Amino acid sequence: MDCKTCKESRAVVPYIVHESAMARQERTIKRLWIALLVSICLWAATVGGVIYYEAQFVDESVWQEVDTGEGDAYVAGIGDVNYGESQTEGNAPNP
Repeated sequence: MDCKTCKESRAVVPYIVHESAMARQERTIKRLWIALLVSICLWAATVGGVIYYEAQFVDESVWQEVDTGEGDAYVAGIGDVNYGESQTEGNAPNP
């Protein structure tokens, strides 16, 4: 390909069209930065709110000795159920 045919096949964009497209892109980029900063602030506020909400509760452990005799102990309620050896004062974990 020679330079003469290359120059003839190029489309010429007027300067004013190029400038208006660049101005539109600059406005779009500015809006995207603002949207990014707002979303980061909202994310930080959400994380802070969750941490504040969770800090209102106190985790407590309750240990109860159960004398089962020959049978099994059944505890109904909310909490963790541990199956296995029963825990006595000697091997109960510290709360």
